[in-house]
Amino acid sequence: MSVTAGRKAEVIKTYAKKPGDTGSPEVQVAILSERINNLTEHFKSHVKDNHSRRGLLKMVGQRRQLLDYLRRTNEASYKNLIEKLGIRR
Repeated sequence: MSVTAGRKAEVIKTYAKKPGDTGSPEVQVAILSERINNLTEHFKSHVKDNHSRRGLLKMVGQRRQLLDYLRRTNEASYKNLIEKLGIRR
């Protein structure tokens, strides 16, 4: 259900602006998107898991806040990121 360390390192490497970059909004949004996608798959077989659903909604809200911040500060990076991740907005 959670993101494995290898997959997380792969995502960080893909979206990092420089080596060792784990805190930029792009990387944080990418990791949250990976976790959200995993939980979405989880809910296809565990429909009544409402405790995890609450966590999913909190993650979606956190990702939304980060995307709003990124859109305010760097519009080009925002558009590129949502296109890469396939997030509709």
